Amino acid sequence: MNSRERLQRFPFRIGTTSYIIPDDILPNVRFLADKVDDIELVLFDVDQFCNIPSREQVAELQQMAATANLTYTIHLPLDLQFSADESQISRSLAKARQVIDALHCLRPHAYIAHLDSHSIVKDPSETEASIWVERCVQSLQSLLPELQNPALLAVENLESYPPALNHRVLAQVPASECIDIGHLWLQGIDVPPYLDTWLDRTRVIHLHGIDTRDHQSLRHMPIDNVKTVIGKLIEKSYSGVVTLEVFSQDDFFSSMEVLDQL
Repeated sequence: MNSRERLQRFPFRIGTTSYIIPDDILPNVRFLADKVDDIELVLFDVDQFCNIPSREQVAELQQMAATANLTYTIHLPLDLQFSADESQISRSLAKARQVIDALHCLRPHAYIAHLDSHSIVKDPSETEASIWVERCVQSLQSLLPELQNPALLAVENLESYPPALNHRVLAQVPASECIDIGHLWLQGIDVPPYLDTWLDRTRVIHLHGIDTRDHQSLRHMPIDNVKTVIGKLIEKSYSGVVTLEVFSQDDFFSSMEVLDQL
């Protein structure tokens, strides 16, 4: 069975990250183009390191997408702070707008955003939670007009705070959800009921195993756990992107082998 036949067995698009081989974004996209349907471009803009693609690199990404029938999801820089003080929020919004302006011509399936794990504790008080939610809502309301469709912004649940806080934000803004299954597993959250509730509003699923850390191969998970998730996605006719959010060839290929078992 070739790579395309493997991918066509599922109603959703299967993707992975732009860091499967130890190289920059373009070599990774070339390596993965015939192996996945979607590539998550993981972006950084910290200290002296910035990997936001140049205009020439974007043109090559467009060409590869057209040739290989690829789509892209864009993971906004991880250091964005949407609930901090005014100056930090302003810098974060400017950075997010820079990414959207540089990459909108790729027609991304979604822009993945971490709301802000820097300024919220695992079990916040109601006062802390309310302030965090209000600032995130205001930040997203400022950012969403940059997008043709507000649902293109997909808010990811993180393992460091309750996903219910994201849902309080999403109740007030028309963004979508990126459900990270691995983070739910880490928090001990029952995944099928969560999918029943939120899948209709979800553009992207992140799927990865947990061993000594998260974002590892699915082979570290009981096969029944993975089978339950995939079965639920098929039952619900989910047609979005499922990203194997791992960062090495071994974790990627062994995760694909787990999907083959299903």
